[in-house]
Amino acid sequence: MKLTIPRHELVTLIGKIQSVVPSKPAIPILSNILIEADSGNIIISATDLTVSMRAFADAKVSKEGAITLPAKRFFQLIRELTSPEIEIECSDSGIATIRSGTSHFKLNGMDKAEFPSLPDLNQAKTIALPGDQLKDMLTRTAFAAARDDSRQVLNGLFTKVSNGALSFVGTDGKRLAKVQESIEADPSIESDFIIPLKAVEEMIRIIESGSEIKLSLMKDKVALDVGSICLITKLLSGQYPDVERVIPSNEEMKSIVLHKEELTQLLKQISLFTSEMNYSVRFTFNEGDLQLQAMTSDIGEGRVNMPVDYGEDKLEIAFNPYFFIDILKHCKDETATFGISNSFNPGMITDSSKSTYVIMPMRLSSET
Repeated sequence: MKLTIPRHELVTLIGKIQSVVPSKPAIPILSNILIEADSGNIIISATDLTVSMRAFADAKVSKEGAITLPAKRFFQLIRELTSPEIEIECSDSGIATIRSGTSHFKLNGMDKAEFPSLPDLNQAKTIALPGDQLKDMLTRTAFAAARDDSRQVLNGLFTKVSNGALSFVGTDGKRLAKVQESIEADPSIESDFIIPLKAVEEMIRIIESGSEIKLSLMKDKVALDVGSICLITKLLSGQYPDVERVIPSNEEMKSIVLHKEELTQLLKQISLFTSEMNYSVRFTFNEGDLQLQAMTSDIGEGRVNMPVDYGEDKLEIAFNPYFFIDILKHCKDETATFGISNSFNPGMITDSSKSTYVIMPMRLSSET
């Protein structure tokens, strides 16, 4: 294998793929990347056996071939080089020679046969949609997913394609985010699956504004193609909770319109009076008024008020302020509609989009 590529192109390629390389690989080969030279392209692949990514760029290929190189050391070396062009040549003995101007390096690699092969996507069902739409949907649900829950299915987004609609759900058991939008897809495509959170975060990172993406759906994998990058992820196995049972019914709820920015600012202020032992803020709704209160014995007490359009009997409920702020951050409008039935059942937050956010109440105590 022998190729030449502009340094800035190679640095860009590295930046796209480096986060997939595991810091503590299950097997040694996973700390390497696969570099291939083929038909005027350089193709770099990385995997942690759950999430795999392949990215390519134009290159001047003198000889086709492939090798795997230690990712961390290769990335560090390329970033330190200053010459505008880099030449990579690999011998049959598994050694890569890297030339940059007058600099000359030899880096020991491993045979490409040891590197896990990426799956064939030819039999997959495909959906095309705007990258901005998908990125927005993922962003507005990923924040609510669990990160290290023993229930593995919660460490991902439940995804459903049905009747020309795409929906995502994320929950950690304390809050829930659900987003659904119409898409242009073959009505016969019906599927539901759970995408690991690491793959979701990589998707959000690599989708560029204005891009068109292609989703490829398989029985146990999902692939995303955007520009010169293909991300493939295994799916989480297991039964996702029936979230529809958690989402409150509108018929049972009192609806209160809240100004998003004002409430966010007040929640940031009052959260300073919560502690790691008690992230709880008391919401007290009186006629025309919402009071937020937090009291911690070793910190002090805070109270703030804001006007609201509320005309029912006094109602008190407690929430984690940081969870509430996260939800408000992902609402699209200047105001959000807060639905509440009593002090013990979940609250629901909606905006003008087809998004639903649910937040579980906390125990009301003398210190909130």
